[in-house]
Amino acid sequence: MSAPYNNEERRFALRMALRLPIVVSGRAEDGSAWSEPTETDDISTSGALFHLNQKVSRGERLYLRAHRPDGAPIEVTAVVIRVAPAIYGTARIGVQIDESLENWLRLFVSWVADEQPAEPDSDTPASSE
Repeated sequence: MSAPYNNEERRFALRMALRLPIVVSGRAEDGSAWSEPTETDDISTSGALFHLNQKVSRGERLYLRAHRPDGAPIEVTAVVIRVAPAIYGTARIGVQIDESLENWLRLFVSWVADEQPAEPDSDTPASSE
């Protein structure tokens, strides 16, 4: 019996389009360390999508460094779950956060909160008209 939901969207995480500067680090096949600054296309509560010039493979472990809107640094470990071709020789990389998921959730929530419009001043009396 085949699974009836093969073509349905499988993402269950909240996702937000956000150009967030990050630094991605990893190890090349020869064991040498590399690091590349880039920015996210979007982030979710469990991962991110971004472009890289560095060649990576599915299942590879990467390290991401970003900052919350207040400047606090966030460092997490992620696993590559998607590698897709992109323009200009780069690749679109999808990662799932592996370690420090709580830190990543704090980053996500802080950026979502920062994107929300300010609440009206509660000290200002509301009009009764």
